[in-house]
Amino acid sequence: QVQLVESGGGLVQPGGSLRLSCAASGSIGSINGMGWYRQAPGNQRELVARITNVGSTVYADSVKGRFTISRDNAKKMIYLQMNSLKPEDTAVYYCTFRSSWGQGTQVTVSS
Repeated sequence: QVQLVESGGGLVQPGGSLRLSCAASGSIGSINGMGWYRQAPGNQRELVARITNVGSTVYADSVKGRFTISRDNAKKMIYLQMNSLKPEDTAVYYCTFRSSWGQGTQVTVSS
């Protein structure tokens, strides 16, 4: 079983930046397949960015050019660098791997 713990959320002004982290533990080999989703109130959970099973990256159109997903294989961690944040980026951000989900971390973009 895989455990995922996110950190790094918070309140930021529009145009600001945040960096989310997700630490994975448990029975893990490669961390290919890890990713970030988000869910805003009243909306469905949606993909933000993920590392594919072959190690490439995929982004939602709404975050391309602003968000960057990265990884540390040795630490079994992924990160989400979020720049030029907009109010519509406000959501709970979840880390996911295989069928496991983290508890989520709140990101609020507001002036």
